[in-house]
Amino acid sequence: MQEQAMDAFEQLAADIFWAQGYWVRTGVKVELTRDEKLTIGRHSSPRWEVDLLAWSTQKNELLVLECKSYFDSGGVHAAHFLPGSKYAHRYKLFHDQVLRETVLERLRLQCLERGLCSADAQIRLGLVHGHVTRHNAARLQAIFEQNDWLLFGPQWARRHLAQLAAGSYDNSTAAVVAKLLLRPHQDEASEALDG
Repeated sequence: MQEQAMDAFEQLAADIFWAQGYWVRTGVKVELTRDEKLTIGRHSSPRWEVDLLAWSTQKNELLVLECKSYFDSGGVHAAHFLPGSKYAHRYKLFHDQVLRETVLERLRLQCLERGLCSADAQIRLGLVHGHVTRHNAARLQAIFEQNDWLLFGPQWARRHLAQLAAGSYDNSTAAVVAKLLLRPHQDEASEALDG
């Protein structure tokens, strides 16, 4: 069986959170019990998967993050997160309260059992996205604030990539690409040869 390739956008987000002092994991499987599967109405469901899990000891918070790049597309739309959206299937944890509470609690217990977080950790749901239209940005932010969800968009990514570019060498993909693209070029001769 071939292992699924790492999603590049998830890895970029993971690198940024890692640089901020979070412990990170991508593609985390949530091991729901049989009773929990019945509670969420998915008795034959395979293990639930979370795109990105980020744990901060300093902040005592466990972030459960959905990652959607939506580059070269219409981007994330605020309407996708409104009740009754036809796109609810893309954002199940945001739309289904029973599912959300069940999955987040099982994930908290799973991390606690493995010594990955503290018993009193605050667990937060959020979205990391790479594109939103200007029309949708403010509405999307308002919906997330109203629901106490976290939202990390392109400005957040750019700001942290700029910090990675300015920092000392780090052998992460995000840091290396940030240094190539965002650092001022000091070697004009090298650029002329490449150009």
